[in-house]
Amino acid sequence: MNSWHQFLASEGATALSPARMADGFAASLTDLGVISVTGEDAATFLHSQLTNDVQHLTPAEARLAGYCSPKGRLMATFLMWRNAESVFLQLPRELQPALQKRLSMFVLRAKAKLSDATPEATIGFGGARAPAVLESLFGTLPPAPNTKIDHPLGTLIRLPDGFGAPRYMWLAAPGAGEQAWPALSQLALGGADSWQLAAIHAGVPQVTARTQEQFVPQMVNLELLGGVNFKKGCYPGQEIVARSQYLGKLKRRTALASIAGQAQAGDEVFSLVDPGQPCGMVVNAASNGNGGVDALVEMKLGALDDDVRLGSADGPRVDFLPMPYPLDALEV
Repeated sequence: MNSWHQFLASEGATALSPARMADGFAASLTDLGVISVTGEDAATFLHSQLTNDVQHLTPAEARLAGYCSPKGRLMATFLMWRNAESVFLQLPRELQPALQKRLSMFVLRAKAKLSDATPEATIGFGGARAPAVLESLFGTLPPAPNTKIDHPLGTLIRLPDGFGAPRYMWLAAPGAGEQAWPALSQLALGGADSWQLAAIHAGVPQVTARTQEQFVPQMVNLELLGGVNFKKGCYPGQEIVARSQYLGKLKRRTALASIAGQAQAGDEVFSLVDPGQPCGMVVNAASNGNGGVDALVEMKLGALDDDVRLGSADGPRVDFLPMPYPLDALEV
């Protein structure tokens, strides 16, 4: 077997229903890559490029962050963490080459080098039974969302909860996935789409190729998730992001929805109150096992109580669900 992902696929990993995922699952994450930024100026360099504080990021935590265009629109969202030598940025593989090249252009005299650090295997976990399985492997687990541990088996990061249970991401050391198979086989096996569904139900957005430069961070709730630091100083687009936060009232947010049809990131949604123009856009979508998708949908707040449809006024209905965190901080 050439890789853990091939191994997991051979063992029957499939798309999972929310009920199976809530019970406990492991998912092979083949669509995510990792950029490492190494050198004595790595944190300082990234601090000047991203929406979040990198200089004070500790080895025991993980944070979300965004990378914006000069117009304040998100070109990427990252999960970031560090060790003694490097800061790591996880993002979709489809965006990694261009973003890695773009960031490298701005290193200039800084002592920082960017490289591909995608691990041999990245495995996501969630559901009620996942913590016990991981404890059998790691002993001690990260204690709260956005914390991490380093272990001979690799790096384990706890992420915001989904389906009422903790979610974890394991960046496995070489060969560790196969060694852990007897424990992992106790869980339902899924793939990247299942993990996307869990992230959607956790309310965590991911910018993809279809949605680059569509949203300022607040439109996808990034600051509600701790992904924006408004005191850290300048970065590309910072003035526009700050103005969106402090002037007037935020009029758009991202909400959780179920759609009785097929949808993908970048699809527009329409309110029947004003069907001539879109009122929002799908940020992420994944099959929900009921013939449709669950999605994060960026929306005009004023349209959340309307009859909203996918694609056009004649499209499938978009039904909004409770978010896992409050969409507050709207009056600013």
